[in-house]
Amino acid sequence: MDNKIAVFRGKEIRRVLKGNEWLFSVVDVIAALTDSENPAVYWRVLKKRLKDEGADQTVTKCNAFKMPAADGKLRLTDMADTETMFRLIQSIPSPKAEPFKRWLARVGYERVQEIEDPELGTKRTRALYKAKGYSDAWIEKRMRGIAIREELTDEWKKRGVKEETEYAILTAEISKATFGLTPSQYKKLKRLKRENLRDHFSDLEQIFSILGEAATTEITRTTDAQGFYESKDAAREGGEVAGKARKDLESRTGKKIVSRRNYLQQPENRKLLKGNK
Repeated sequence: MDNKIAVFRGKEIRRVLKGNEWLFSVVDVIAALTDSENPAVYWRVLKKRLKDEGADQTVTKCNAFKMPAADGKLRLTDMADTETMFRLIQSIPSPKAEPFKRWLARVGYERVQEIEDPELGTKRTRALYKAKGYSDAWIEKRMRGIAIREELTDEWKKRGVKEETEYAILTAEISKATFGLTPSQYKKLKRLKRENLRDHFSDLEQIFSILGEAATTEITRTTDAQGFYESKDAAREGGEVAGKARKDLESRTGKKIVSRRNYLQQPENRKLLKGNK
């Protein structure tokens, strides 16, 4: 776990990284969004109201962690993940909380729209990448990669692979055979923490990642792999197809595909990003 301080509306918010998710101090957020002189008392009253309203699950998701207090000592304080914190913000009757409530309502409305028309979600994703400075060509590959990934996971699901840990292991098998690195090792190489690894792939890294997953899908179907272990064999074979292609290109060009750099760190793409601003 890694303790950090976030600043929100000029207020310090204590947070702790547990696993791969930030947990935020509930009383610190309450202090930032209300005029309460005693956020701890406010939180006790809010907890009781939530329980009375049948929102016990929201309250139980808030876990106590020892965090540095104002006096410098470690004291237990309730921490909540992002989803739970958004739910709590919705229950805070304060003008300061209204902008966030409106934003949450807007996000919820957009999500309903995307369920009714999935193409809207794709358009918003493209626009988001564009705003971050990615080129149209890169975005096209990234979107194709997302589609290939979904096709593969759907295939795994049909064949009895359901646990998140199993998906992670199968993905690691493909990556290891394709690039010689598992996703966690790859993220370490690129000095990433919680960022999405594939958002930091170069064009060629994307292409070989897509090839590995597309080949895995095809081999899974052809061999009619069933369950986790047979799917694992197919994942390794699919990754090997992409791995051989990667090594062949590297031997012909004398250039390594696997790199510490990410797409936007490459000089030619930094110039493109500045030109788009």
